[in-house]
Amino acid sequence: MRIAVLGAGSWGTTLALYLNNRSHNVRLWEFRPDAVHIMQQDRENREFLPDHPFPPALKVTNNISEALNDAEVCLIAVPSHAVRETVRCFKDDISTDCVITSVTKGVEEGSLMRMSEVIADACGDRFSYSRFVCLTGPSHAEEVCVGLPTSIVAASPNIKAALFVQELMSSNRFRVYAIDDLIGAELGGSLKNVIAIAAGIAHGLGFGDNVMGALLTRGSTEMSRLGIKLGGRHETFAGLSGIGDLITTCCSQHSRNRYLGEQIGRGHKLKEILDEMLMVAEGVRTTRSAYALSQREKIEMPITEQVYRILFEDVDPLKATTELMTRKLKVED
Repeated sequence: MRIAVLGAGSWGTTLALYLNNRSHNVRLWEFRPDAVHIMQQDRENREFLPDHPFPPALKVTNNISEALNDAEVCLIAVPSHAVRETVRCFKDDISTDCVITSVTKGVEEGSLMRMSEVIADACGDRFSYSRFVCLTGPSHAEEVCVGLPTSIVAASPNIKAALFVQELMSSNRFRVYAIDDLIGAELGGSLKNVIAIAAGIAHGLGFGDNVMGALLTRGSTEMSRLGIKLGGRHETFAGLSGIGDLITTCCSQHSRNRYLGEQIGRGHKLKEILDEMLMVAEGVRTTRSAYALSQREKIEMPITEQVYRILFEDVDPLKATTELMTRKLKVED
């Protein structure tokens, strides 16, 4: 099968290698010509996924039209803030039969659109939800690229499209479940990054397992509360794309969002942390969007609110923790 992977970060590169190893014709697109030149020379992505050589069949290109030529599947793996512009670049090149699959986790700032909505808006009448799939769940590139067992979710309003991607991606080390709750799956994969920043802050402050347990459970409640209001289903937030992804991202050494929070808990400022990070921590932008959604929908999300205040209002993390702990007492929901 001919597959275009758009975005040569760690996850996009990992999926390109994985699909190539499953005997598909894969073309990996990267928007920076200099980075493409280096990858073509080195035959690996030393910047984001070192020590994983590219097989001869894997083609790397800076030409998006070339990447998408006759592609049967287009896998979008660029950061959330780059999705709209990337789609605008390829919307006239993509076949109307191509299955668009997004692995990007986030909610667009300003518009507060999920990634499927951003892609639909940018594609116009060439987009159909019947050919769109969100691939999400607990899946660090660092583990998938070395063949460690992983289970994720393919979500689409059209269950046939989800089943198609399930069949395409599944192997004895990479299990894919199919669901038809696109809204819940997209929001679960996005909102958990906000809670992961909170988990990192707590670790950086020296808090223990009690706090982590509280963050995971109350964070899950916040995610599902907003997600259900926006049209998702409770069982989705209780599954791999919800609590599963939340646990992995909050507890893993590979999590960029947890790392960012940990540095803030240790007293570093957001700008200096972002300046030093090579990879994107999607939770920063998602915090803005999640907080705005909670205000728009009038949904109580106290952890999200305090993460927002720490990141963007320079509130001291210890003060934010005290405010969370001294909120009005209530019955657990």
